[in-house]
Amino acid sequence: MNVIETRSVTYKSPSCTIALDKIDFSAKAGEIVALLGANGAGKSTLFLHFNGILKPTHGTVDLDKQVMKYDKESLAKTRQTVGIVFQNPDDQLFAPTVEEDVAFGPMNLNLSKEEVKSRINKSLKRVGMEGYHNKAPHHLSGGQKKRVAIAGVLAMEPKIMVLDEPTSGLDPRGASRIMKLLYELNSEGITIIISTHDVDLVPIYADKVHVISDGKIIKKGTPVEVFSDVETIRKANLRLPRIAHLMEILKKKDQISFGDSYPLTIGEARKNIDNYFNSNPN
Repeated sequence: MNVIETRSVTYKSPSCTIALDKIDFSAKAGEIVALLGANGAGKSTLFLHFNGILKPTHGTVDLDKQVMKYDKESLAKTRQTVGIVFQNPDDQLFAPTVEEDVAFGPMNLNLSKEEVKSRINKSLKRVGMEGYHNKAPHHLSGGQKKRVAIAGVLAMEPKIMVLDEPTSGLDPRGASRIMKLLYELNSEGITIIISTHDVDLVPIYADKVHVISDGKIIKKGTPVEVFSDVETIRKANLRLPRIAHLMEILKKKDQISFGDSYPLTIGEARKNIDNYFNSNPN
């Protein structure tokens, strides 16, 4: 079942520019879904519709088959269900200490002090930031800030977590740690939706991919289905994952031959190469 779905969502900016054009997007419970697109494609604008920060000019956003409503009470419930982690954690972290930042959401749910404290401790421990309660967020590294921002969302106990460019600004090790954390959270039952232009990340983590370009979804499917459409990927100002691009070059040079789709990961490439040479020993 789709836990979130947009139906022909169109959004015009205050300047009347069409930022989103009849977007149909969906994510099933328990999936990791990637919204893949170049900078300026409309990824962040679409994400702001997922918990009601923006309201469509036309079309609807459905949560658990219910059309999103925009009154104060309905939005409060929506934002418990759908948590958004912004691209720049400095846009999200504002309290003097880590503990106060993570506590902000639960405190606005009118929970008991004991429950708020429990959620703070559990969330910080889950993201590997226990012991940082009294630290000032602006003294943390980029990766640590991301983790605290995620903890603040986890403290609301959402069903869906939406992350805008979660690896932006991080070194490879930091990016890997964040994606490993998201993969673990997904295995615990949280539906994960990420926006990214990192085509190498998508095949490793995503179950489904939606490609967005100029405010329109131009391709959707599994990573294999999406990256098999090389023309559409390049039309969206993207590229193939490095492994697939290498295999494309080898195929064009008649040095090796594959089927209709290119391997997307090192493991897949190794398997394909082994199969090729086992079938062509000479």
